[in-house]
Amino acid sequence: MNTLEKEILNRLSYYERPRRIAFSRKFPILKKPVIFFRCLARSISNFFDSSITNTKQSHYYPCVITSYQSLLRRKSGNNNPKLQENKIINMKLAIEKLNGLVIQPDKVFSFWNTIGDPKYKTGYVDGVMLSNGKIIESLGGGLCQLSNFIYRIFLDIPVEITEKHPHSSFAFPDSGWLTVYYNYIDLKIKNKSAYPIQLKIWTTNNYLKGQILSPSYFPEKIRIKEKNLCFIKKGDKYFRYKEIYKETIKDGKIIKKEKFATEFLPVLYGIDHEYIINNNHKFFDFNSQNQTDTV
Repeated sequence: MNTLEKEILNRLSYYERPRRIAFSRKFPILKKPVIFFRCLARSISNFFDSSITNTKQSHYYPCVITSYQSLLRRKSGNNNPKLQENKIINMKLAIEKLNGLVIQPDKVFSFWNTIGDPKYKTGYVDGVMLSNGKIIESLGGGLCQLSNFIYRIFLDIPVEITEKHPHSSFAFPDSGWLTVYYNYIDLKIKNKSAYPIQLKIWTTNNYLKGQILSPSYFPEKIRIKEKNLCFIKKGDKYFRYKEIYKETIKDGKIIKKEKFATEFLPVLYGIDHEYIINNNHKFFDFNSQNQTDTV
């Protein structure tokens, strides 16, 4: 058994026998008061945190440090087209708060502190949301996809992800692995560079697009690489595994390489042997004694 198989087995074991079960899952009747007090505590904490910024400016910095785009609409077998469109409405409302945001050196971006509480009265609607491993209809659906987009674009510059929370599963082939929930499950990013950075974000008919801008180009570039993408079958469930590496490049040379994250979650979208073969993915079947590795 190689190192990759051992790592996957360890993660399968943790998934099947988690060391910690959320308090609200042990006692479902306490879920609402627990969420209320956590939101209250987070609001108080953010209010007194002077490092959090939500300063915007109407003019854009001249230097494009990095760009990224992703599809607005994602395909899944049981997807409601109306909820997909509602999701885009929610993202556009949030983008109005995010576009032009400036983060000074050592300041922190908070997703929820910038966007605020999504409510019907402010224009938010029910959209697609992933909750406890199920695709559901919920107010503000689509903001999770937006938070994953922001997380991904910021990986290309020198920042510190000070807060992030993993999802319970992968709902779509290109879905991210982070989740947010107003306001105590947040995405927070600290600017570790020597320059102010600005988020420019917009939508086209089919894509969510963004750029990170700055008054000056950075002396170092960061490149994100994905390795060991594979699918795993255990019982009647499929899982997706992926390692993410960061390479820091200066004067055309790699000066630093680090493993940044490992993604391992169950998959909700359709997976079969034909899908794996057609997409040239590695595959491990832990239902049999002889695990197969299909490339």
